[in-house]
Amino acid sequence: MSEWTWEYEGYDPGAERLRESLCTLGNGYFATRGAVPECRAGLVHCPGTYAAGCYDRLESTVAGRQVVNEDLVNLPNWLLLRFRLRRAEGAWGPWFSPDTHALLDHRHTLDLRRAILTRVFRHRDDEAGVLGVEQTRLVHMGDPHLAALRTVFTAEDWSGEIEIESALDGEVINGNVHRYRALDHRHVTRVRTGAQEPHTVWLTCRTSSSDIGIAMSARTVVTGRPAASSVFRPARHRAVHRLVVPIAAGRPVAVEKTVALHTSRDTAISDPLGEAVDRVSTAAGFPALLDSHVAAWERLWRRADIQVPGQAGRILRFHLFHVLQTLSPHTADLDVGVPARGLHGEAYRGHVFWDELFVLPYLNLHFPEVSRALLNYRYRRLPRACRAASEIGRAGAMYPWQSGSDGCEETQQWHLNPRSGRWLPDNSRLQHHVGSAIAYNIWQYCEATGDTEFLHTKGAEMLLQIARFWADTADFEPGTNRYRIRGVVGPDEYHDGYPGAARPGLDDNTYTNVTAAWVLTRALELLRRLPAWRREEVFERVRLNSDELPRWEEVSRRLLVPFHRGVISQFEGYDDLAELDWDAYRARYDNIRRLDRILEAEGDTVNRYKASKQADVLMLGYLFSPAELRHLFRRLGYDLDDEIWRRTVDYYLHRTSHGSTLSGLVHGLVLARVRRAEAWQYVHEALEADIADIQGGTTGEGIHLGAMAGTLDLVQRGLTGLQTREDALWLDPVPLPALSEYGFSLRYRGHWGVGLRRRSGQLEIGVPDSEESPIRVVLADRAVTIAPGETCTLVLPAS
Repeated sequence: MSEWTWEYEGYDPGAERLRESLCTLGNGYFATRGAVPECRAGLVHCPGTYAAGCYDRLESTVAGRQVVNEDLVNLPNWLLLRFRLRRAEGAWGPWFSPDTHALLDHRHTLDLRRAILTRVFRHRDDEAGVLGVEQTRLVHMGDPHLAALRTVFTAEDWSGEIEIESALDGEVINGNVHRYRALDHRHVTRVRTGAQEPHTVWLTCRTSSSDIGIAMSARTVVTGRPAASSVFRPARHRAVHRLVVPIAAGRPVAVEKTVALHTSRDTAISDPLGEAVDRVSTAAGFPALLDSHVAAWERLWRRADIQVPGQAGRILRFHLFHVLQTLSPHTADLDVGVPARGLHGEAYRGHVFWDELFVLPYLNLHFPEVSRALLNYRYRRLPRACRAASEIGRAGAMYPWQSGSDGCEETQQWHLNPRSGRWLPDNSRLQHHVGSAIAYNIWQYCEATGDTEFLHTKGAEMLLQIARFWADTADFEPGTNRYRIRGVVGPDEYHDGYPGAARPGLDDNTYTNVTAAWVLTRALELLRRLPAWRREEVFERVRLNSDELPRWEEVSRRLLVPFHRGVISQFEGYDDLAELDWDAYRARYDNIRRLDRILEAEGDTVNRYKASKQADVLMLGYLFSPAELRHLFRRLGYDLDDEIWRRTVDYYLHRTSHGSTLSGLVHGLVLARVRRAEAWQYVHEALEADIADIQGGTTGEGIHLGAMAGTLDLVQRGLTGLQTREDALWLDPVPLPALSEYGFSLRYRGHWGVGLRRRSGQLEIGVPDSEESPIRVVLADRAVTIAPGETCTLVLPAS
């Protein structure tokens, strides 16, 4: 395999769902899993097409309770294309399926540079002979509403006829995640089908409750020779086009299927069906579509490609490929957030969590227009967040842990433990730190882009309302002379309450409190920066009373951070928990990443133990540089020296099960600064998380977008120490031997293609020629100014 291709040899039914997820093709508007075209959904295959932001809500009965869940909808399957051969006696043989027919060979090739998936296989029919099949598919990056599948049939040693069935299938469900099987999963309703001569079938439907109209049309043609017959068979749920084609030995037959997708959420259309039929009927043939698609990807790679030698570089490019398929420049025109599992599957129901915290730092410096669109998704849901805060008696904005179409809290109230088969209360909605993640992203985006217009308007409104929520949530405790935030869940997620406590939630989660203090500090800083007229305008828009600000200042300096035994406590009372016998559990179970499920199935609870699913306190070291973190703690009245931080890192490193793909990523970056020799183990795990499916089956339900984007950010920000602040690029490179060479370009403050390259102990920074101002670059021991058209080479310290 080259650095641009991924190959999957052979056909393995047990690995189909994983390969389908990893071979997904998309363009930011919609994506289609890499399922084989001749098979419908079942125990082996899970074809899926998902349009960004297309959600629907259904009610189900779970454990005797009525629950409502909103899902990213699995749309009608456009891929279907199957074939069969005419036997010697004139009858048609069975329809081909890799599950029932012997394959002489089978290979999938995912070409990252051109964003196409090629499948090549040979099949021996007992009566006819050997048939070679080559399929090439794309989801068009230039026109986000188009996709295409080209299939070339070659009879090796026989002649006869082949029948091809091309279909649009509306009889689909959300069935990608097995543990959701007890939930209602029929989101697609009111299916209608039809045909338009000479080559096109169409299908329309609507989502059950959100009433989104969806239209697909498919044009199927045989190139190079006429079909012997062409018949349309629209049915209730399927639009079918059948063609019979003569085939001769050694003379390939090519069938091109071009598909258009529109929904009623699209702009500048009047009718999704009319638009879909018109778009597919005027679409170019497959060769021209492929050329324009490849050209669109070429433009993306010029802006975003990352160069790292070896296998790590191959995986990083693979991760970048999937990030760009989910969040492309087309995303800038949509009202969507960052789906935690991409547009690749149905895990987490396609919801938006805090994963943008790991995604936007990368996008800010390559596709800032996409970052701004993702922040606008949050801004449009600010009123809903303010209403959520008001409903629990708080001021400001309380963003949901899981968001979907309208910004309501979409976190389920009950979740299934597949180990025990029991439905349990889900308290993860208490992860209010998602608001701090949004505030962090607003600040980082504006620092990277200089977009003061956004910061002073929409950004300011969100930042101030999130700060207001934290100030109102913090309660003053005279005994400690500190403010406390109670009843929350931190990033760890394992701990959602104290052992035996009647109410859920924890007190003074360090990550929550420190990031809340950061938000309040940034909000006050912004208000000081604003011109008087802007400040007055913002005060009016958010109905901010200047009397609130002294409390914000006080809370930002006096939030409680608990410590125990010389380390930072994850939350108040953490030291009272029991130690877990980690060796015993590792010996008893093959995999203890989901320790919470293991303990619950044993009749125990992880709330009793000093055990974390993923980084919690250590997340602070992921978000903030050592100097920033020391400053934050000092502002809160605590000393945080290098020794305390090292002890804290060591302490939690030995008490974490890494049940999230984000955990290795965070630990890798943190360890790169404090225990470099051990960092690569975790960086390597983060790189391998999805391609090796280290969590055992989860990747088949959708890739982990935050972890993939986070590995890109680990190189771009973690290894370089890159920060964008004070109108400068700040660099503090970390030497990590396994990733000692890298190169990428940035879009910074109007400069397109600022190049950074590290090799042989040197950091080379090149600024492309333009009319823009010079760039100031600040390192620990020097500052340089680089004018457009110049390149500066900096010799880095050996240690």
